[in-house]
Amino acid sequence: MDAFHAVAAVAGLAVGFAVAYMLVAQSKKSKASIEAARIIAEATASAEKNISQSRSDAAKVKDDAEKQIREERNELRQYENRLTKKEDVIDKRADDLQRREQSVDGRSKNVDRKENEISVKEREVTKIIEEEKSTLHRIAGLTKEDAVKLLLDKLEPELEKEKADLIRKRLATAQENAESEARRVISMAIQRFAASHTADSVVTVVDLPSDDMKGRIIGREGRNIRSFEVITGVDVIIDDTPEAVILSAFDPVRREIARLSLERLVADGRIHPARIEEVVAKVREEVERKILELGEMACLEVGAHGVHAELQRLMGRLHYRTSYGQNILRHSVEVAHLCGMMAVEIGMDQAMAKRCGLLHDIGKSIDHDQEGTHPALGMEVAARHGEPQPVLEAIGYHHDDYAGGSLWPVLVSAADAISGARPGARRESIEAYIKRLESLERIANSFQGVEKSYAIQAGREVRIMVEHHRIDDAKAQGLAGEIARRIEKELQYPGQIRVTVIRETRAVDYAK
Repeated sequence: MDAFHAVAAVAGLAVGFAVAYMLVAQSKKSKASIEAARIIAEATASAEKNISQSRSDAAKVKDDAEKQIREERNELRQYENRLTKKEDVIDKRADDLQRREQSVDGRSKNVDRKENEISVKEREVTKIIEEEKSTLHRIAGLTKEDAVKLLLDKLEPELEKEKADLIRKRLATAQENAESEARRVISMAIQRFAASHTADSVVTVVDLPSDDMKGRIIGREGRNIRSFEVITGVDVIIDDTPEAVILSAFDPVRREIARLSLERLVADGRIHPARIEEVVAKVREEVERKILELGEMACLEVGAHGVHAELQRLMGRLHYRTSYGQNILRHSVEVAHLCGMMAVEIGMDQAMAKRCGLLHDIGKSIDHDQEGTHPALGMEVAARHGEPQPVLEAIGYHHDDYAGGSLWPVLVSAADAISGARPGARRESIEAYIKRLESLERIANSFQGVEKSYAIQAGREVRIMVEHHRIDDAKAQGLAGEIARRIEKELQYPGQIRVTVIRETRAVDYAK
């Protein structure tokens, strides 16, 4: 019985142990399944994350590629526009050349026709002279030499008058065609040769911290420098000059905007088309504000109230323009003060005189953008903004002999000459200035029949008084031309010099 119980106990223990072992094995299998499921879930999440990241990277690469393609298309479009503009300019120049060729052909035909007419008239005159010689010799019984002398004495006054008339006609014809021809010649000369004073007035040098900056300014395949030139309208010249680039443009305001923009870009270091456009736009606004402030300060300085804001802006632009080294804005202010001083002395309105002097050169702020002389352009823009008639006359006629009876152009002309001719105002020493005036009077006095001569208008004009009994009206015209040619040959001077010959006859009698 005891053995049976022992066997049963052992069997029960074995069964319990087996059951426990089975429970432990099943628990381990469940944990392994859970761990496997967790690993699979983590792997799935990681794969999905990697796929999402790959898709994001692919989209970014695609966006970058599309952005680059758009930029290259924009560059190509700008290049095409520039080519189209150049083709238009070339076509226009070809048309101008064709018109000039036709004009030259027409003039040649007129010259040939006039030469034929002159030849016919010369033959007729020769025939008449021979007939008169024969008649005089036959009737008067004169020798051939006496007849020739008598005939020449008779014809000389008539020939002198005809020669003077012919000179006047030729001068009138030349003046009609002189302006267009002079523009063509001067434009061609400027394109082929630029003297030092021209170069100084159209270029600006910008210093760089190092020569490496030149490459950044040029950019990849020249993208940066092309964008800068298109946005500013200024040519950028990059040569072998160490640590410097050159900005070239005839518009001084555009050149100043380009200079300030380039200096800021170099200091910032970020140079690309978008940044260039941003900086240039900001600098342009600042320069426009400064221009308006300069115009306002000039008006306040001379006491010119009520000047239109657009005229003040145009006055401010004169700060960036010079004439023979003289700042035009400071020159205008100086002329205004001189006009005011002289107006007080002769009993004219001082405030109006200052206003006339201040605005007399306002046309110089737009004469490089529009056709016409600066007096005509200035008169037009002043009239458009409501300036009074004295100001309009002073602006439009301060370089002419105004015969309208108004003293305002005369007053401004005198002040303008004083401001431009005073020693140190422009790039001409006082010794050279005095020497030029003396040379003008010396040349004029060297001609026969000249009584007195005066160099006036700071050497821009020489007035010559002649002896009326030796120089008649016909000879006076020829004398003016001869003196002008002599001045052109012997002297060097800026601008032009007017030669005025004055002849007067005085009749004197006495009442007894």
